[in-house]
Amino acid sequence: MTTSQKHRDFVAEPMGEKPVGSLVGIGEVLGKKLEERGFDNAYVVLGQFLVLKKDEDLFREWLKDTCGANAKQSRDCFGCLREWCDAFL
Repeated sequence: MTTSQKHRDFVAEPMGEKPVGSLVGIGEVLGKKLEERGFDNAYVVLGQFLVLKKDEDLFREWLKDTCGANAKQSRDCFGCLREWCDAFL
């Protein structure tokens, strides 16, 4: 699987205070929807990812329901968070 530059950049370093839009698959529109629901930083979305026990189906469904992410967007975001966790947790 090939990854985007955004993906490589995200998983290359600690999350810190990165904005939610820094997550792969989350652009300006989805980022704004997530922010409106209180998910303003990438680490807040990571928290939800962990609450859902890193389960791909549950996380992707949550992302779809929360901000309207399509299949590719939710898959990309899940992959980004999974790889970040593998590197840093």
